[in-house]
Amino acid sequence: MRPGLQAVTPAQDAIRAEAIRSNNSIDGRPLPLAGHWNTGTEADGFSPDYQMRMIEQGHYMLPWFQMPAIDLLRDDPRWVSYYEAAIKRAAQLKLPISFVGTQWESLLTDESYFNLPQEDNPNVIGLDGSPRREVSPFGGDTAWREVGMRWTSSPMMRRLQDWYPDPPLVLFISNNEQPKLGWMRVEEEKRYLANYGRGRSDDFKRKLVGDAWIARYRLLQEGMREGLSYLKWRTNARFVGYDAFGPSHFGRYPDWIETSLYRRGRIDPNPLAWDGGSPSFYLFNFLGVYDHTVFSPQVEAMNWVFMQQEAYRLNPRFWFEMSTWDGHEPGAFNDKRIAFAQLGQFFTPARYGGMVQFGMWLLRPRVVREFRGYRDTLAASERYFLPIVEAVDKIYAAPTLQAFWRKGRLVANNRRAHPYQQNIPAEYQNTERWFLLDTSLDPRWQWGLDTVLPVYSLALVTGQAPERKWLLYAHAPSGERRSVLITIPDYKPVLVDVSVGGSFYLVDERLSQVQAVHQSAPVVAPIIRRIRRR
Repeated sequence: MRPGLQAVTPAQDAIRAEAIRSNNSIDGRPLPLAGHWNTGTEADGFSPDYQMRMIEQGHYMLPWFQMPAIDLLRDDPRWVSYYEAAIKRAAQLKLPISFVGTQWESLLTDESYFNLPQEDNPNVIGLDGSPRREVSPFGGDTAWREVGMRWTSSPMMRRLQDWYPDPPLVLFISNNEQPKLGWMRVEEEKRYLANYGRGRSDDFKRKLVGDAWIARYRLLQEGMREGLSYLKWRTNARFVGYDAFGPSHFGRYPDWIETSLYRRGRIDPNPLAWDGGSPSFYLFNFLGVYDHTVFSPQVEAMNWVFMQQEAYRLNPRFWFEMSTWDGHEPGAFNDKRIAFAQLGQFFTPARYGGMVQFGMWLLRPRVVREFRGYRDTLAASERYFLPIVEAVDKIYAAPTLQAFWRKGRLVANNRRAHPYQQNIPAEYQNTERWFLLDTSLDPRWQWGLDTVLPVYSLALVTGQAPERKWLLYAHAPSGERRSVLITIPDYKPVLVDVSVGGSFYLVDERLSQVQAVHQSAPVVAPIIRRIRRR
């Protein structure tokens, strides 16, 4: 055995099994895996070597690599060193793998496409006939497939397939932030006006643009699939877009619809345009969003529950994962940790873990993928990633958590409406969107976006009355709370203590009993050194 490599553990088999498990498996929902946006291309990052070592210690991660650049030579020493050992080890263990990269359609603004004739040009054509460097839903579509093929037929991508010809799953994950024409600006596009003229309804424009993006992004992905060399890669490839999902700001302000592609009968086109989405469960540092107020990732993400259900109806194989971030941007004037400090609070790793777990149990994603910048290091950020690893690991270690993750039903709290109620389309006005349970610490006055919530809690239920069981999860962002009454809808209040990092309780209707759930998980120690190679 090579130095730095350990024996196979049961974690590798579980990673493979859960990654390929269908959304509607007879066994229930697939269990989650941990992931990251930092691919470790810079020194001391979340590198493939780091990931392999963590997996071999028994942690549940879906390995991630940097997407090879299209001009990367197959023998480039730096990149061979980056990929080879980890890819070959993943092949030995038959692990699923993923590739994280830029927005692939960015190549469409290169000169070779930017200067194409209008009928073939994939970029916006202004009213004066000049192209603009943003992609258009009304442009030529041939280039989209061609660009996709360029990404996956690159020399290094071919070499990676040679090293690992038969992965059970390959995720290609796009940053998905390419500038593109929004539906409110379609009358700036010459080809749109030529075909549809001015004055069309907003619903018409959103549907037209959404349908056009579906067609073009599927062409891009078809090209990527065709560019792959090995049958197993083509068969098992899935394409996931960052924020390729419905709007979390649904109903927060009257004009929310202007930054969505809602049309009657469909909140969002992305489940038809992509194989999966990774929406941002973020404490954005440029917004007044916090983990302890109504304007929070926890409250916003409640909007995703009905959108997730709709996504699975449109695309039963849709890969739903969530991206997380605490808003920490070292050196930035609006760094979120500074914002918390100005409130007299500390945003600790445990606090971050408590918030992320709320999102996990609300949405039960396939992967929890943390965001850090590409230059961020383990030394600076691993302690904030480890609570996510622990949150995933404990599900595999605790049979009660595992059972509720797989088959629990999320409990709606119909005693209160979601606080985002502005300009809700008629078809969604009776949709369940509020899952925060009532507590004895809730503010008594009318809630606004900045109202402080001492405790966030939710419940999943199994069984039928009078023999139901609930898994109660609660976290207290700004400090531990003891003897909190939390009301389970259609049952009764239960008395529990709530920690900053999150507390689980099993509530048994037949026994009229509340019991803390043992949260055992493998001990996660920081890893700073890279794996030693020969």
